[in-house]
Amino acid sequence: MAQYTLEEKDSFTVLGIGTKLKSDYTDYAGINKEKADFWSAVEQDGRLDTLKSIAINDYIFAVSEAVNNKMMYYAGVMTEKSVPEESRIIQFPKGEYLIVKGEAKTAEELSNQLAGIAFGQVLPEANNIAYVGGPNAAVEMGQRDGVVFGEMWIPVVRK
Repeated sequence: MAQYTLEEKDSFTVLGIGTKLKSDYTDYAGINKEKADFWSAVEQDGRLDTLKSIAINDYIFAVSEAVNNKMMYYAGVMTEKSVPEESRIIQFPKGEYLIVKGEAKTAEELSNQLAGIAFGQVLPEANNIAYVGGPNAAVEMGQRDGVVFGEMWIPVVRK
């Protein structure tokens, strides 16, 4: 089984700018293309820089959340401020989180790799925990030696 830890976290909020994913949840290629196109857009039009400018730390969140039966995807940061663009305050619950650490050449590769390990390996094989919904996030935490490093944070409950 892939390496993971369980960590207790206080509740926290992320301010995100998002998009509705239109691909079926089983269409990984379609979802990954939509996510890549979204990141490209928020980087090019300056919305990501705007978020970074009000963040309380250097973490960049790629948040997935079901909202009103729609699959939503956000670029976000931890902040106490707001932005003029349409945004959402995403509340992460207090509790236990599945944490998968990794590193990759790009933030996009990191996010895809972490989600693949967490949802494709750890959760299906873990007998003592379950993901019961709610927002989850790939967290880009920084760069070192030419690679991006970060973690996947998924709220879980004990079975």
